[in-house]
Amino acid sequence: MSERIFPNNFLWGSASAAYQVEGAWDKDGKSESIWDKYVRIPGTTFKETNGNLAVDHYNRYKEDVQLMADLGLKAYRFSIAWTRILPNGRGEVNQAGIEFYSNLIDELIAHNIEPVVTIYHWDLPQGLQDEYAGWESREIIEDFVNYAAVLFEAFGDRVKYWVTLNEQNIFMTLGYVQAVHPPKVSNYQRMYNANHIANLANALTIKKFRAMGMTGKIGPSFAYNPAYSIDSKPENVIAAENYEAFNSSFWMDVYINGKYPKTVLKGLEKLDVTIDIRPEDHEVLANSRPDFLGINYYQTNTAAYNPEDGVSIGKMNTTGEKGSSEEAGVPGFFKRVQNPFVERTNWDWEIDPQGLKLGIKRITNRYDIPVMITENGLGEYDKLTEDKQIHDDYRIDYLSSHVDAIGEAIAEGSEVIGYCTWSFTDLLSWLNGYQKRYGFVYIDREEDDATAKLTRYKKDSYYWYQELIKKHS
Repeated sequence: MSERIFPNNFLWGSASAAYQVEGAWDKDGKSESIWDKYVRIPGTTFKETNGNLAVDHYNRYKEDVQLMADLGLKAYRFSIAWTRILPNGRGEVNQAGIEFYSNLIDELIAHNIEPVVTIYHWDLPQGLQDEYAGWESREIIEDFVNYAAVLFEAFGDRVKYWVTLNEQNIFMTLGYVQAVHPPKVSNYQRMYNANHIANLANALTIKKFRAMGMTGKIGPSFAYNPAYSIDSKPENVIAAENYEAFNSSFWMDVYINGKYPKTVLKGLEKLDVTIDIRPEDHEVLANSRPDFLGINYYQTNTAAYNPEDGVSIGKMNTTGEKGSSEEAGVPGFFKRVQNPFVERTNWDWEIDPQGLKLGIKRITNRYDIPVMITENGLGEYDKLTEDKQIHDDYRIDYLSSHVDAIGEAIAEGSEVIGYCTWSFTDLLSWLNGYQKRYGFVYIDREEDDATAKLTRYKKDSYYWYQELIKKHS
């Protein structure tokens, strides 16, 4: 794309999450999160991997920031561990946690890298989960807003971009429907009520941000998988419309317009689900429009008709064995099927750069709001050669085609303010261990912490992104 397409202040960045990179899971006053506990359950993760050490970013952040600076990053999106700041979830602030993130922010700014802070990236304090079932209780709203206020007070003088909740749709559906994330239950009723509480927490956090007079911008980050119909057969087109409503509009409509789609609420009645929406909730949701919408984009989904006795929760591919995932859906509404026109990764994620353009355009047309691409990347097997090189042309092809798609969307009228790849370094891929690699920087480790060398090596994609940023700067 022409350099003129992307604005001069475009945030060319990359991203990470605290649990996936930091390690030091019990150091300097940090308490246990739900993920620290969850990964100890046998069989939950690939080869029983955990984030106890991760890639040791907690102790090596200066080295990692120097690598970012050498690459030329304009922004770095990272999350703050609630458990480092408020070990009990509320109450006394852990100054060691404040100091770590303050030092990281200062290090970024010293290297002319804009910090983009995610307030919540899935690592809820285990104490709050034990006390009142976490997101299933309205008690969490006050605790979350107070936690966010601590961050605004401590870092708001230096941080200008804030992400409230990362992929609420993912941590809710995987935790409360598919039962592969904590709290590992499968119950639509519990999921939709917990999700509504998270919506209120998001809205009131945005309200608090503005009440405190913070300068900068704030918004949630949503995992958007735009839906296609498998063909033009009417029942399949309707299924795709249902898919988009249930899996995308249901969240984005609330974030931006403060209202749930009527067709989804009606559909939930068919599933015997009633959301506990109280009269005062409507005003809360209606008055907290974000400044931007973060989009985490990896793939599109293709939908087809799903009969009343059709598929429901299918198997996820968390092993990297291509073709091992299963069809899944909601009986009577839709099912997800393979798109015959796109390639797939070894984890069965569909590679579709034009789907990113489609998603951005749909958001522009429906909501007219600026977009920040908060995640986009390719998880694959990377190999370190004998001469310590990593030739990941497949990642370069993936990222460059998605950058082109963003440029096309901008040229056609959408406002995109930044692009943060996932991820800067290799990291723990939640259920998938360390074999599924995303980074520009290779981390020399496998699943066993004891043998982890943690040496950093620049991949070919590192140099490609370096040149791309120079071209557009």
